[in-house]
Amino acid sequence: MPKTLCFVAMPFGKKLASAGAMIDFDSVYRDLIAPAIEDAGLDPLRADEELVGGIIHKPMFERLILCEYAVVDLTTANANVFYELGVRHTARPASTVLLFAAGFGQLPFDVAALRGVPYALGPGGTPSKADADRKAIADRLREARIGAADSPVYQLVEGFPDVQHLKTDVFRDRVAYSAEMKRRLAAAREKGPNAVRAVERSLGQPIADTDAAVVIDLFLSLRAVKAWEDMIALVDKMTPPLAASVMVQEQLGLALNRARRGKEAEEVLTSLLARRGPSSETYGILGRVYKDRWEAAAKAGDVPLARGLLEKAIDAYTKGFETDWRDAYPGINAVTLMELREPPDQRRERLRPVVAYAVERRIDSGKPDYWDYATRLELAVLSKDEGAARAALSDSLAEVRESWEPETTARNLCLIREARQRRGEAVPWAKEIEDELVRRAGR
Repeated sequence: MPKTLCFVAMPFGKKLASAGAMIDFDSVYRDLIAPAIEDAGLDPLRADEELVGGIIHKPMFERLILCEYAVVDLTTANANVFYELGVRHTARPASTVLLFAAGFGQLPFDVAALRGVPYALGPGGTPSKADADRKAIADRLREARIGAADSPVYQLVEGFPDVQHLKTDVFRDRVAYSAEMKRRLAAAREKGPNAVRAVERSLGQPIADTDAAVVIDLFLSLRAVKAWEDMIALVDKMTPPLAASVMVQEQLGLALNRARRGKEAEEVLTSLLARRGPSSETYGILGRVYKDRWEAAAKAGDVPLARGLLEKAIDAYTKGFETDWRDAYPGINAVTLMELREPPDQRRERLRPVVAYAVERRIDSGKPDYWDYATRLELAVLSKDEGAARAALSDSLAEVRESWEPETTARNLCLIREARQRRGEAVPWAKEIEDELVRRAGR
């Protein structure tokens, strides 16, 4: 009697992950996924390679829809695989198991809420813990036989696919509610922390029952008014999947650091990197944690600790920039901290033009923000170019959204100025630019 089929959607051959390492997906299938499926009493059926020009053909749809079980490997965020997952989740309420290679680049969404199974790879991009990971995959497939819904479409949209008229009415009401709350939060941000807190109190329901878009807007509104402890408290009130999302965890790390809880911030961010892989944003925030702790140690006169924390900050910012060369934010911070070392780190001379190129490409894209112009400003100050610095200052001030933004830039420029003064390299006009940024932050 033939076994029940388990369809496998995954990349083929050797592919480069976003973290820069090569993964041998044929080895992953042969040595890990196929044996795990067989251990669960199923028959593996891998997607074929007949995707001409990215077109998914009729047999592929049949396999996605009709196979009772499916395993989907999301590593490298392959577009075809994600499309296949979307078809599968719409067609089948249950029996879809998600996999990803741990530490080999960040996925475009957090699979923690979907119970994704991580597997380990060695330096050669082949399974390094095949026995343990094989057992975990087989166990998840056995659990899938129970039939509990694992498709977020079926889990979150009640009555899908037979959505009743009443449900669409409720949807329209929720959209209207969300839009109104966003307007109220925008007005509250102009008035300060107490006004934002008042909006939270007026929600009339637990945060866990509130529309996720409203919760995130509230979360970021608290950030805008520097209500760091309120941000931290709000995370505990969120639903577990929302609280565990990458953006919330990154901003939680930022809030903990601003609330002078640097050790906790470090734990949150390093845990996120271990779980989700390298990210320029996560490394950028972690760099700020080490940078603030370096400043505190230097102020306290603890020279050995300060030196060590400065190196950790430079390392975090550099890793962030190397993860995504398009993101100039960690790059400019790495260059600035290299300038502050005694003696200055010679790597800054090689890195600075790369950061400049990255930010200019971002500005030329037509969608620059405050940090792009602030990066241009900081580069001009580092290059001692007064004309470029004053022009970048004007552009930066025009793009300020939240008061802590110019405050952060002013602090960086102050550190550069003070380090140069200690070396006898005073730049008189730099203090004027700092003062303009501080005035803007105080408005």
